Amino acid sequence: MGHRIAVDTGGTFTDVVITTDRGELWVGKAPTTRERIWGGLGDALTHVAGEHDLTLAALLAATDVFIYGTTRSTNAILTGGVAKTAFLTTAGHPDTLVLREGGKLNPFDFRQSYPEPYVPRRRTFEVPERIGSEGEVVDPLDEDAVRETLRGLPALGVEAIAVCLLWSIANPAHERRVGELIAEELPGLPFTLSHELNPIIREYRRASSAAIDASLKPLMQRHLGEMAADLTAAGFDGQLLVVTSFGGVMTVADVQDRPIYSVNSAPSMAPIAGRTYAPGEGSVIVCDMGGTSFDVSVVRDGQVKFTRETWLGEPFTGHMTGLSSVDIKNIGAGGGSIAWIDSGGLLRIGPQSAGAVPGPAAYGLGGTEPTVSDASIVLGHLDPETFLGGRLALDPARAREAIERVIAGPLGMTVEDAAWAILTVANERMVTAIRDITINEGLDPRGGVLVAGGGAGGMTIGRIAETLGSEQVLVPRTAGALSACGGLFSDIVSEFSISLRADTGRFDAAAVNAGLAGLDAQMDAFFDGLGTPPEQRGKEFIVEARYPFQVWELDVPLAGGRFDSSADVDALVEGFHDVHERVFAVRESGQQVECISWKGRATANLPKPTLPTRPPASGPPVPRTTAAGWFGGDTSRPTPRYVGDTLAPGHVVEGPAVIEEPTTTVVVLPGWQAAVTTAGEYLLTRADPGDVAAAAQTETVVAA
Repeated sequence: MGHRIAVDTGGTFTDVVITTDRGELWVGKAPTTRERIWGGLGDALTHVAGEHDLTLAALLAATDVFIYGTTRSTNAILTGGVAKTAFLTTAGHPDTLVLREGGKLNPFDFRQSYPEPYVPRRRTFEVPERIGSEGEVVDPLDEDAVRETLRGLPALGVEAIAVCLLWSIANPAHERRVGELIAEELPGLPFTLSHELNPIIREYRRASSAAIDASLKPLMQRHLGEMAADLTAAGFDGQLLVVTSFGGVMTVADVQDRPIYSVNSAPSMAPIAGRTYAPGEGSVIVCDMGGTSFDVSVVRDGQVKFTRETWLGEPFTGHMTGLSSVDIKNIGAGGGSIAWIDSGGLLRIGPQSAGAVPGPAAYGLGGTEPTVSDASIVLGHLDPETFLGGRLALDPARAREAIERVIAGPLGMTVEDAAWAILTVANERMVTAIRDITINEGLDPRGGVLVAGGGAGGMTIGRIAETLGSEQVLVPRTAGALSACGGLFSDIVSEFSISLRADTGRFDAAAVNAGLAGLDAQMDAFFDGLGTPPEQRGKEFIVEARYPFQVWELDVPLAGGRFDSSADVDALVEGFHDVHERVFAVRESGQQVECISWKGRATANLPKPTLPTRPPASGPPVPRTTAAGWFGGDTSRPTPRYVGDTLAPGHVVEGPAVIEEPTTTVVVLPGWQAAVTTAGEYLLTRADPGDVAAAAQTETVVAA
């Protein structure tokens, strides 16, 4: 087996992780180039290759598998950089994307109007046709009207088409015919049919997923095509896979055909890495803080948490993918998030980010606004001379000037107090995100292991743990590229679904078994297309179910792919009761269960690299230097700074201290200690509760 490369291209940095044929683990990082991704990606690969006396061509020639994760599609949606898309829907239903699902976070705030739909009404067209809920043709398709509509789209500059007709999941004949007409009238124009992409009963979710997918096709087909061509030109001829929102990977061709799977793809790898680094039972809370965002996800008893409630933006006012994906809560709070004061005189963090260019003020690349990274430099948590392995020298004077001008001066604070306040506000935002995905789901974060990832994760995770009351924090040595590491341990995953209502009180086992058999056949075809041997095939069956008259469904794993007896139905009901009680702390024993849709998740298991171990320590840890560090209060504290390569299993570093890795920095707070594990990771635990309490009393209250 040759080398294996995994890449995570974020909004600020591109992370690269390589496992070699000798079991070594190499990590690299470079600023992301948004115009053409190969610029930053090639720089990161070239740097890593050079560190090990290899040329880029030699590295790629020895690589069997290249796994690519990206935020390109997510960023395109959030910034409006997607293709100009037309939406074709059944006559009488043009407001599906406008009204969404009718809710809002503040139901009594009547000042809030409906936001703009994903596809504007001026590019929404009604198709004369109607299919009934039982699949019967109520009104035939008016093909002449469809052709007339299609012929007018080029004048509007339309670059893609989404089609979502009413009840196409019951009878897709009309939707298929519209697809044929598009191919005839507008050959080469990409389009998406909702029943092929997301055959679920909820109209908005099906329409939204089709619209998002169609809008991404021109962008992602070009982007992935360019990347594949650049890789080939650089000397790579192995297997190229793309990370998906399922927490797995797919072939480039499959993602180009259904680019919606690439939305939130890179963050979905973080929980895979968290599960690898912290195996076993219990809960693992994975916190991935990069330059632009903070992403949190959960692994419970070895299982990554999935959801269909994936909103891009705020719930109800953003846009929903409508597809099952790894459950990730993300906020605009990264190392590059900008600190500012609102009109009421309160300190705010993000969601605006300085990105890689112009970057934080300390980068000296044109950025003038203070960021979280600038605050860490001022406080002595981040060494300006060793950032990014010393390849990017930072200017602490610029960081101080920006914080003084924008925050400290207006609020009447010292620069150090203002920097500590910036980290405090950022910390509260991150803790809120963690509580949303844990406490709101019935999970106590104090009993779980926090896994820190991202270039800025090691600097903030201690404060997060103190606020949550967590006792254990794991910071992998490769935390700066946590999501990319997850790609190394991923599998090829695809999901198939059908809408089929069934009531456990009068369960139609024959119909359900027929539907499950269809899913089984689709998964077999998926495996056959990949050439996956039988021993590497994994299948899971899941039902989306609810109590009668409830609005939303819960995912319930099925013990098998068939219902052979009433005992199998009873097991489904009991499984739903358990899931409902875990999520909502309520169970209705004896109540029937309504099943809405069924899913099959196919996993083609790929060979996994083995995490390398390190030889034990032969002496006490020796710091590189000792410098002033601020941890709240009026004075600094002497803070030893250690180089990660000099620490070995058995070493224990007492806080306050800073551990410097080439792609991340670990801040060990006063009252904590960091022990180096046999794999070379850093396990942070509380060492002196009294010191922690004293540090907590120094929290800064930010006021006008």
